[in-house]
Amino acid sequence: MSAPLDLRALSVAVARALAEDIGAGDLSGRNFLDVPARGVIVAEADLVVCGLPAAQAAFLQVDPDVRLELPVADGARVGPGTEVLRVTGPGDSLLAAERVALNFVQRLSGVATLTHQYVDAVAGTRAAIYDTRKTTPGLRVLEKYAVVTGGGRNHRMGLYDQVLIKDNHVALAGGIAAAVERARRDLPEGTRVEVEVTSFAELDEALGLEPDVIMLDNFGPADLKEAVRRVNGRVPLEASGGVGLDTVRAIAEAGVDIISVGRLTHSAPAAELSMDIVRA
Repeated sequence: MSAPLDLRALSVAVARALAEDIGAGDLSGRNFLDVPARGVIVAEADLVVCGLPAAQAAFLQVDPDVRLELPVADGARVGPGTEVLRVTGPGDSLLAAERVALNFVQRLSGVATLTHQYVDAVAGTRAAIYDTRKTTPGLRVLEKYAVVTGGGRNHRMGLYDQVLIKDNHVALAGGIAAAVERARRDLPEGTRVEVEVTSFAELDEALGLEPDVIMLDNFGPADLKEAVRRVNGRVPLEASGGVGLDTVRAIAEAGVDIISVGRLTHSAPAAELSMDIVRA
Protein backbone atom coordinates (compact mmCIF):
# COMPACT_ATOMS: atom_id res chain seq x y z
CA MET A 1 0.00 0.00 0.00
CA SER A 2 1.06 3.59 -0.50
CA ALA A 3 -0.38 6.93 0.51
CA PRO A 4 -0.86 9.48 -2.25
CA LEU A 5 -1.22 13.03 -1.02
CA ASP A 6 -4.86 13.49 -0.02
CA LEU A 7 -5.44 17.17 -0.82
CA ARG A 8 -8.75 17.32 1.02
CA ALA A 9 -7.23 15.89 4.20
CA LEU A 10 -4.33 18.28 3.82
CA SER A 11 -6.62 21.28 3.47
CA VAL A 12 -8.64 20.29 6.52
CA ALA A 13 -5.53 19.69 8.64
CA VAL A 14 -4.06 23.05 7.67
CA ALA A 15 -7.34 24.88 8.37
CA ARG A 16 -7.53 23.33 11.83
CA ALA A 17 -3.92 24.24 12.57
CA LEU A 18 -4.48 27.84 11.49
CA ALA A 19 -7.64 28.12 13.59
CA GLU A 20 -5.77 26.71 16.58
CA ASP A 21 -2.89 29.18 16.17
CA ILE A 22 -4.59 32.38 14.99
CA GLY A 23 -7.90 32.09 16.81
CA ALA A 24 -9.67 35.47 16.80
CA GLY A 25 -6.66 37.17 15.23
CA ASP A 26 -2.87 37.59 15.34
CA LEU A 27 -2.30 40.25 17.98
CA SER A 28 1.43 40.47 17.21
CA GLY A 29 1.29 40.82 13.42
CA ARG A 30 -2.08 42.43 12.73
CA ASN A 31 -0.66 45.91 12.07
CA PHE A 32 1.83 44.88 9.37
CA LEU A 33 -0.67 44.92 6.47
CA ASP A 34 1.09 47.95 4.97
CA VAL A 35 4.55 46.34 5.06
CA PRO A 36 5.45 44.38 1.89
CA ALA A 37 7.37 41.30 2.97
CA ARG A 38 9.19 38.27 1.66
CA GLY A 39 9.93 35.08 3.52
CA VAL A 40 12.00 31.99 2.89
CA ILE A 41 12.07 28.56 4.50
CA VAL A 42 15.63 27.23 4.62
CA ALA A 43 17.05 23.81 5.50
CA GLU A 44 19.50 23.94 8.40
CA ALA A 45 20.75 20.33 8.03
CA ASP A 46 20.79 17.42 5.61
CA LEU A 47 17.19 16.23 5.22
CA VAL A 48 14.47 14.88 2.94
CA VAL A 49 11.99 17.64 2.17
CA CYS A 50 8.31 16.91 2.80
CA GLY A 51 5.25 18.99 3.55
CA LEU A 52 5.65 21.82 1.05
CA PRO A 53 2.03 21.50 -0.17
CA ALA A 54 0.88 21.96 3.44
CA ALA A 55 3.06 25.05 3.81
CA GLN A 56 1.64 26.42 0.55
CA ALA A 57 -1.88 25.78 1.79
CA ALA A 58 -1.16 27.60 5.04
CA PHE A 59 -0.07 30.78 3.28
CA LEU A 60 -2.87 30.62 0.70
CA GLN A 61 -5.60 29.96 3.25
CA VAL A 62 -4.47 33.04 5.16
CA ASP A 63 -4.13 35.15 2.01
CA PRO A 64 -4.95 33.81 -1.48
CA ASP A 65 -2.98 36.68 -3.04
CA VAL A 66 0.46 35.83 -1.67
CA ARG A 67 3.01 34.69 -4.26
CA LEU A 68 4.81 31.40 -3.72
CA GLU A 69 7.88 29.75 -5.24
CA LEU A 70 9.05 26.20 -4.61
CA PRO A 71 12.73 25.79 -5.58
CA VAL A 72 12.53 22.06 -4.70
CA ALA A 73 9.79 19.45 -4.45
CA ASP A 74 8.78 16.98 -1.75
CA GLY A 75 11.22 14.07 -1.75
CA ALA A 76 14.27 16.19 -2.54
CA ARG A 77 17.38 15.46 -0.49
CA VAL A 78 18.91 18.80 0.44
CA GLY A 79 21.69 20.18 2.58
CA PRO A 80 22.12 23.15 4.92
CA GLY A 81 21.33 26.50 3.35
CA THR A 82 18.95 25.15 0.71
CA GLU A 83 15.88 27.32 0.18
CA VAL A 84 12.79 25.11 -0.05
CA LEU A 85 10.02 27.73 -0.19
CA ARG A 86 9.79 31.46 -0.94
CA VAL A 87 6.75 33.65 -0.34
CA THR A 88 5.97 37.34 -0.83
CA GLY A 89 2.95 39.32 0.33
CA PRO A 90 1.69 41.63 3.07
CA GLY A 91 3.60 41.36 6.31
CA ASP A 92 0.55 40.46 8.36
CA SER A 93 -0.27 37.50 6.10
CA LEU A 94 3.22 36.05 6.22
CA LEU A 95 3.46 36.47 9.99
CA ALA A 96 0.09 34.78 10.55
CA ALA A 97 0.90 31.69 8.46
CA GLU A 98 4.60 31.37 9.29
CA ARG A 99 4.48 29.00 12.28
CA VAL A 100 1.83 26.66 10.88
CA ALA A 101 3.64 26.40 7.55
CA LEU A 102 6.93 25.71 9.27
CA ASN A 103 5.41 23.20 11.69
CA PHE A 104 4.10 21.06 8.84
CA VAL A 105 7.37 21.14 6.91
CA GLN A 106 9.45 20.39 10.01
CA ARG A 107 7.21 17.53 11.13
CA LEU A 108 6.76 15.85 7.76
CA SER A 109 10.37 16.37 6.69
CA GLY A 110 11.39 14.78 9.99
CA VAL A 111 9.31 11.69 9.24
CA ALA A 112 10.60 11.49 5.66
CA THR A 113 14.22 11.95 6.76
CA LEU A 114 14.07 9.27 9.45
CA THR A 115 12.33 6.89 7.04
CA HIS A 116 15.07 7.46 4.48
CA GLN A 117 17.71 6.57 7.09
CA TYR A 118 15.97 3.26 7.78
CA VAL A 119 15.59 2.52 4.07
CA ASP A 120 19.30 3.21 3.53
CA ALA A 121 20.17 0.94 6.46
CA VAL A 122 18.54 -2.12 4.85
CA ALA A 123 19.68 -1.45 1.28
CA GLY A 124 20.68 -4.64 -0.52
CA THR A 125 18.41 -6.90 1.55
CA ARG A 126 14.94 -8.17 0.64
CA ALA A 127 13.31 -6.27 3.51
CA ALA A 128 11.06 -3.24 2.99
CA ILE A 129 10.49 -0.61 5.67
CA TYR A 130 6.83 -0.09 6.65
CA ASP A 131 5.11 2.33 9.00
CA THR A 132 2.40 1.58 11.60
CA ARG A 133 -0.76 3.20 13.02
CA LYS A 134 1.32 4.95 15.71
CA THR A 135 0.69 8.36 14.20
CA THR A 136 -0.19 11.82 15.48
CA PRO A 137 -3.99 11.96 15.91
CA GLY A 138 -5.52 13.76 12.95
CA LEU A 139 -2.32 13.69 10.86
CA ARG A 140 -2.16 10.02 9.83
CA VAL A 141 -2.72 10.62 6.11
CA LEU A 142 0.01 13.28 5.99
CA GLU A 143 2.49 11.31 8.09
CA LYS A 144 2.01 8.18 5.99
CA TYR A 145 2.52 10.35 2.90
CA ALA A 146 5.80 11.48 4.49
CA VAL A 147 6.87 7.85 5.00
CA VAL A 148 6.35 7.15 1.29
CA THR A 149 8.20 10.39 0.44
CA GLY A 150 11.16 9.07 2.44
CA GLY A 151 11.20 5.78 0.55
CA GLY A 152 9.18 3.65 2.95
CA ARG A 153 5.87 1.89 2.52
CA ASN A 154 2.51 2.09 4.24
CA HIS A 155 1.07 -0.68 6.39
CA ARG A 156 -2.71 -0.58 6.78
CA MET A 157 -4.15 2.92 6.86
CA GLY A 158 -6.58 2.06 9.65
CA LEU A 159 -8.71 -0.65 11.17
CA TYR A 160 -10.92 -0.71 8.08
CA ASP A 161 -8.57 -1.89 5.33
CA GLN A 162 -6.76 -4.96 6.68
CA VAL A 163 -7.16 -7.57 9.41
CA LEU A 164 -4.31 -7.73 11.91
CA ILE A 165 -4.83 -10.26 14.71
CA LYS A 166 -2.81 -9.17 17.74
CA ASP A 167 -2.47 -10.33 21.35
CA ASN A 168 -5.62 -8.56 22.55
CA HIS A 169 -7.74 -10.20 19.86
CA VAL A 170 -6.28 -13.57 20.81
CA ALA A 171 -6.98 -12.96 24.51
CA LEU A 172 -10.60 -12.02 23.84
CA ALA A 173 -11.22 -14.89 21.44
CA GLY A 174 -9.44 -17.54 23.49
CA GLY A 175 -6.74 -18.41 20.96
CA ILE A 176 -5.22 -17.55 17.60
CA ALA A 177 -7.42 -19.88 15.58
CA ALA A 178 -10.58 -18.59 17.26
CA ALA A 179 -9.53 -14.98 16.67
CA VAL A 180 -8.85 -15.59 12.99
CA GLU A 181 -12.14 -17.45 12.58
CA ARG A 182 -14.04 -14.50 14.07
CA ALA A 183 -12.20 -12.02 11.86
CA ARG A 184 -12.97 -13.97 8.71
CA ARG A 185 -16.72 -14.00 9.27
CA ASP A 186 -18.39 -11.92 6.55
CA LEU A 187 -15.03 -10.41 5.61
CA PRO A 188 -15.03 -8.50 2.29
CA GLU A 189 -13.43 -10.54 -0.46
CA GLY A 190 -9.76 -9.78 -0.99
CA THR A 191 -9.15 -8.38 2.50
CA ARG A 192 -5.68 -9.28 3.75
CA VAL A 193 -5.38 -11.17 7.01
CA GLU A 194 -2.22 -10.86 9.08
CA VAL A 195 -1.50 -12.69 12.33
CA GLU A 196 0.93 -11.60 15.02
CA VAL A 197 2.87 -14.33 16.84
CA THR A 198 5.22 -14.20 19.82
CA SER A 199 6.67 -17.72 19.83
CA PHE A 200 7.52 -20.61 17.53
CA ALA A 201 4.49 -22.54 18.80
CA GLU A 202 2.24 -19.66 17.76
CA LEU A 203 4.09 -19.44 14.44
CA ASP A 204 3.34 -23.10 13.71
CA GLU A 205 -0.32 -22.57 14.62
CA ALA A 206 -0.60 -19.44 12.47
CA LEU A 207 0.92 -21.20 9.46
CA GLY A 208 -1.88 -23.74 9.56
CA LEU A 209 -4.43 -20.93 9.26
CA GLU A 210 -2.96 -19.75 5.92
CA PRO A 211 -2.86 -16.00 6.60
CA ASP A 212 -1.55 -13.51 4.05
CA VAL A 213 1.24 -12.31 6.38
CA ILE A 214 2.67 -13.39 9.72
CA MET A 215 4.11 -10.78 12.07
CA LEU A 216 6.98 -11.91 14.28
CA ASP A 217 6.72 -9.77 17.40
CA ASN A 218 9.97 -9.02 19.24
CA PHE A 219 11.92 -11.93 17.75
CA GLY A 220 15.69 -11.44 17.94
CA PRO A 221 17.84 -11.85 14.80
CA ALA A 222 18.65 -15.51 15.56
CA ASP A 223 14.98 -16.39 16.11
CA LEU A 224 14.02 -14.45 12.99
CA LYS A 225 16.44 -16.56 10.97
CA GLU A 226 14.93 -19.71 12.42
CA ALA A 227 11.41 -18.48 11.63
CA VAL A 228 12.43 -17.74 8.04
CA ARG A 229 13.88 -21.25 7.77
CA ARG A 230 10.72 -22.87 9.16
CA VAL A 231 8.34 -20.91 6.97
CA ASN A 232 10.49 -21.46 3.88
CA GLY A 233 8.69 -18.90 1.75
CA ARG A 234 5.15 -20.16 2.36
CA VAL A 235 3.98 -16.77 3.63
CA PRO A 236 5.59 -13.31 3.87
CA LEU A 237 7.09 -12.55 7.27
CA GLU A 238 7.05 -9.22 9.06
CA ALA A 239 9.40 -8.30 11.91
CA SER A 240 8.11 -5.86 14.51
CA GLY A 241 9.21 -4.55 17.88
CA GLY A 242 12.49 -3.12 19.09
CA VAL A 243 13.53 -1.91 15.65
CA GLY A 244 16.12 0.86 15.84
CA LEU A 245 18.67 2.18 13.39
CA ASP A 246 21.26 0.15 15.29
CA THR A 247 19.34 -3.13 14.93
CA VAL A 248 17.44 -2.86 11.66
CA ARG A 249 20.26 -4.16 9.46
CA ALA A 250 20.59 -7.39 11.46
CA ILE A 251 16.82 -7.84 11.37
CA ALA A 252 16.77 -7.37 7.60
CA GLU A 253 19.66 -9.79 7.09
CA ALA A 254 17.64 -12.49 8.89
CA GLY A 255 15.60 -12.72 5.68
CA VAL A 256 12.23 -11.20 6.60
CA ASP A 257 10.16 -9.46 3.95
CA ILE A 258 8.73 -6.57 5.99
CA ILE A 259 10.07 -4.53 8.90
CA SER A 260 7.49 -2.30 10.58
CA VAL A 261 8.85 0.66 12.52
CA GLY A 262 6.56 2.60 14.82
CA ARG A 263 9.14 5.27 15.54
CA LEU A 264 8.99 6.52 11.94
CA THR A 265 5.91 8.45 12.98
CA HIS A 266 5.70 8.39 16.77
CA SER A 267 9.30 9.44 17.47
CA ALA A 268 10.69 11.18 14.40
CA PRO A 269 12.47 14.39 15.44
CA ALA A 270 11.42 17.59 13.71
CA ALA A 271 13.67 18.40 10.77
CA GLU A 272 15.86 21.45 11.12
CA LEU A 273 14.34 24.19 9.01
CA SER A 274 13.87 27.89 9.73
CA MET A 275 11.96 30.78 8.22
CA ASP A 276 13.07 34.41 7.97
CA ILE A 277 10.76 37.26 6.99
CA VAL A 278 12.10 40.66 5.87
CA ARG A 279 10.82 43.77 4.15
CA ALA A 280 10.40 43.18 0.44
